[in-house]
Amino acid sequence: MTRRAAVAAISAVTVLLLGCSAGARTGDEPASAPTTGADAATTTTTTATELLKSGTEFIDQMSFRSDVDIASQITTLAHTDIPHKRADSTLSAFGRVTEIRMIDDEVYLKTELDLPGVGQEWMKLDPARVPTDFAMSFAPGRNDPGGSARLINAIVTARADGPHITGTIDLTRVGAGNGINFRPGPDGFPDGVRSNPFSATLDADGRLVSFSIPAANGMPNATLRYSDFGAPVSVARPQGAVAAPDALYPQLGLSG
Repeated sequence: MTRRAAVAAISAVTVLLLGCSAGARTGDEPASAPTTGADAATTTTTTATELLKSGTEFIDQMSFRSDVDIASQITTLAHTDIPHKRADSTLSAFGRVTEIRMIDDEVYLKTELDLPGVGQEWMKLDPARVPTDFAMSFAPGRNDPGGSARLINAIVTARADGPHITGTIDLTRVGAGNGINFRPGPDGFPDGVRSNPFSATLDADGRLVSFSIPAANGMPNATLRYSDFGAPVSVARPQGAVAAPDALYPQLGLSG
């Protein structure tokens, strides 16, 4: 897979691109007889993964900033305050910008993308018509613009060394949602993506502050960062927003 093809195979959901499915997973490898070494590795992975899960508990508890960077071509900056139901995000993809604002149950969107039947003014969306993989919500499990849970759930092996966690991740299991997404090319995923390296860092309070996936196995690099914990988040309702047209909703998220 070429570099250009690899970049096209990875996307943030809010780019509003229609994508293909993640592809079928292969069968499980034959189980080997338990050994002391294998048990120790399992314990290490479980412990490290639990540290990462605990490190994302702040999402439901306080405001925060999240930054997603994919190959320096797709970036997302979001400020989220779940307790007060306020959020905004700005996504830049190949020179085009999409903005989203959320206030209580209201969702507003403005995009510079040339979407058929859709203007470039501020639009007010009907949350009930937004596809589930677009996941613009304050509800638990759907409220993280960084998509950390999908990354953590796709971990294969992990080891913690103080605040630093390293290991491997199965990119075919990340699935679709806000944040980092991996999509196969026409010939499927490149070899090796089921054991792709990753690294993560926790801060002094045990919060996840970075999750990095380096370029490898034909896929580009991707980074998720969290910061500005507890900082005020102020979001204004756009003036003159119009009702989103019917043509917008089928173009949200990743299909299939």
